[in-house]
Amino acid sequence: MNINLLTEAEVEKLRQMIESSEKIALCCHRSPDGDAVGSMLGLAEYLRAQGKVPVTIVPDAYPDFLHWMPGTERIVRYDKHKNFADEILADTELLFCLDFNTVARTDEMAAAITASAAKKVMIDHHLNPDMDTVMCISRPDACSTCELVFRLIWQLGGFEDMNKKCAVPLYCGMMTDTGGFTYNSTRPEIYFIISQLLTKNINKDKIYRNVYNNYSEWRMRLTGYVLYKKMNIMAEQKAAYFILTRDDLRDFHYIKGDAEGLVNMPLQIKGTKLSISLRQDTEKDNLVWVSLRSVDDFPCNRMAELYFNGGGHLNASGGRLECPIEEAEGIVRKAIQEFCKDR
Repeated sequence: MNINLLTEAEVEKLRQMIESSEKIALCCHRSPDGDAVGSMLGLAEYLRAQGKVPVTIVPDAYPDFLHWMPGTERIVRYDKHKNFADEILADTELLFCLDFNTVARTDEMAAAITASAAKKVMIDHHLNPDMDTVMCISRPDACSTCELVFRLIWQLGGFEDMNKKCAVPLYCGMMTDTGGFTYNSTRPEIYFIISQLLTKNINKDKIYRNVYNNYSEWRMRLTGYVLYKKMNIMAEQKAAYFILTRDDLRDFHYIKGDAEGLVNMPLQIKGTKLSISLRQDTEKDNLVWVSLRSVDDFPCNRMAELYFNGGGHLNASGGRLECPIEEAEGIVRKAIQEFCKDR
């Protein structure tokens, strides 16, 4: 199966940039998920196999259930080590920008990334890339950025020497960005890549357990609370939504990642096509994080763009509202009533 992404000239250009760069850094978007962290760790491990010493930088905290992945001990958090990260970004010769399509998605890191004189290579699967780069590898049809990183390593001739430290995070990112291969995962190339990763002796069942069966007691209690007390059903629109206030999060001892996946659960209700979660930020006032999930051809990415200052994929998107939580609920109800009217 042909899984090549680039032309021969593009492959050679990428190879030359890697070979000629002594200082290489990798970065991703704020609130990094499994795909963002996995693509950074996988690509960084490939670069180490080429004799490089890459630095991986994330804007802020990533979920606790991803800390088991090999290589996370090397990750630099920008919000914790700003001065050091700024020096790295200023000095690096080659900067890989992974899993984001615009520098604004890196929040506090944006200014340092923009100011960096490094050659920038974007590897991403979101729509409408908007960055000044020397190479833009944007494939919105891909299931994940980890899929793209695997295909690049394959085309660069790095698969034969790929080790588990590279294969595990790439599989993890593909798995998490498709909800365990339950959406955006119908192309046969995906399963060819999985078959190849399995030859590296990864334990896919353990990876699944590390991510999805690794929650705290309080996360489980939060799940029950959301389903019993917080879920709102708008049956006529075939939609559901729930709200997590700052008080809710405090009462259930919330840590980063505890709300992950909850937005998918209302889609288990027969006939439901759309689910939305609202989560009040634990630190900033009047900031509400919005997650959207849908099924079939319902374009929650378009809904995120129109109502929630966001975007994403057809069936998995996100956004943010800068307003009190009560006002945010009104916006969600209006969005559902208007957008779902003819769907």
